[in-house]
Amino acid sequence: MGFRMKIQEKLQLILKLSGLTQQELAGRLGVTFAALNRWINGKAVPRFKAQEKIDELYKEFSGEKQVPKTVIEAKKGIILKNQKDHADIIKEILNNPDIRDQFYLSLTYNSNRIEGSTLSENETAAIMFQNVALPDKALVEQLEVKNHQAALRYLFQYLAEDQPLDEELIFKLHSILMNAIKPDAGNYRYHRVRIMGTDVPTANYLKVPELMKELVGDISKKTKDIFSQIADIHSRFEKIHPFSDGNGRIGRLLMHAMSLSRNLAPVAILQEKRRLYTTYLNKAQMKDDISLLEDFVCDAILEGYRILERK
Repeated sequence: MGFRMKIQEKLQLILKLSGLTQQELAGRLGVTFAALNRWINGKAVPRFKAQEKIDELYKEFSGEKQVPKTVIEAKKGIILKNQKDHADIIKEILNNPDIRDQFYLSLTYNSNRIEGSTLSENETAAIMFQNVALPDKALVEQLEVKNHQAALRYLFQYLAEDQPLDEELIFKLHSILMNAIKPDAGNYRYHRVRIMGTDVPTANYLKVPELMKELVGDISKKTKDIFSQIADIHSRFEKIHPFSDGNGRIGRLLMHAMSLSRNLAPVAILQEKRRLYTTYLNKAQMKDDISLLEDFVCDAILEGYRILERK
């Protein structure tokens, strides 16, 4: 198989793994749609600089990227510097309704979109803040918006009262999130489940209570490296998959809780980064390598600071 074929394969895999359109991929590579089309169809070979960009994108979306430890440590340093500028983040959020509502909107919209919601950010805002009912959208999607907002409202208030990150909190968040959607809201699953789109094996449902007690015990352990802890806990939580539905959203709410409890901004994962997020989460679960997920968590916390600082 020649070099030209390898470039074609990489481009096709990037399109498949990233979910980007050809137009979007051309933009990422800094070339025209026509040039990219010629490369994909084997009618032309990209120059060396373009080949390097293609390689970088391929590694990024396939999970083969290696992030130097120095880069991750530099991001952690920026976050810890930001931390010093905010004496009490949860109170700052609650005392500034515009910041609070922006977190409600961004975290709800992005988390639901990651799970497949079709609602736009404007539609999500209308449901949340104007109690608008959208007749052309599924009722369950609109319920998911109100419930996620209610779960965040509960979580922020809970953290403001300096209460523990325990199993009762996880049950309570799930009961709010799945209220009027699932009959088993607030209870662990009692049957097998599969994580759609991956080969990651989930825990036997009989072992879920025991595994969750162990996980919650590890959440409460004080560690110097909260970023690594968040990545590790999130990877394990999603692999346990303790609920019949809502595991992704509860897992992300738990990430916010862990970050906020250490006076750091929420972990704001943008829906346009869903493919990277799932690739890095999969690598953490299947290869026991959390480095890419840890780097991703740092980026998401920095995104949280952008919301906090009205940027």
